[in-house]
Amino acid sequence: MRLTARSKFLFLMGVFLMPVLAAYLAYAGWRPSERSNYGDLLKVTPLQRTAGSTVDGRPFDLDALRGKWVMVHVGPARCDAACAWQLYLMRQTRVAQGKEQDRIERLWVMTDGGAPDARLLQAHPGLHAWRPADAAFAAQFPAAGNQAEHIYLVDPLGNLMLRFPARADFKGMMKDLGLLLKASQIG
Repeated sequence: MRLTARSKFLFLMGVFLMPVLAAYLAYAGWRPSERSNYGDLLKVTPLQRTAGSTVDGRPFDLDALRGKWVMVHVGPARCDAACAWQLYLMRQTRVAQGKEQDRIERLWVMTDGGAPDARLLQAHPGLHAWRPADAAFAAQFPAAGNQAEHIYLVDPLGNLMLRFPARADFKGMMKDLGLLLKASQIG
């Protein structure tokens, strides 16, 4: 079967137009997912009124944690099962970052005057258990329901920027934190 000059021309036009047509169809019909992060991005706001004290009463200002990513749990000193799970999740998410884990701190903001269980604190070495000097500090952490259901993330500049959903998933948190650490040149 011999091709005529016209059919050769149409074949060549098809070869050159096919990628353009495929690109147009891919652009017009395919939309990437609107979000790739697991946590909810918050309006980036610097934390205010960061003075406070540790569980043993020593003064501690959160500005000392600047330069690090900080995972935050906000809740009462009496830690129920959900609180214990969040502290565990924060610890494991940090450890899972491998050599980057030194760039991450963990903070438990206690919203009452109670004393946390000493065994719980021993199970989480490196966790900063902290009480703000100003009770209004906790109001800076927006929640869909109860603040104690969420884990928050503060960037190395001291800005609250992300909230993980209630009953957060380890893999989602690990992925978000890993991407932030990879992209960040600070902290």
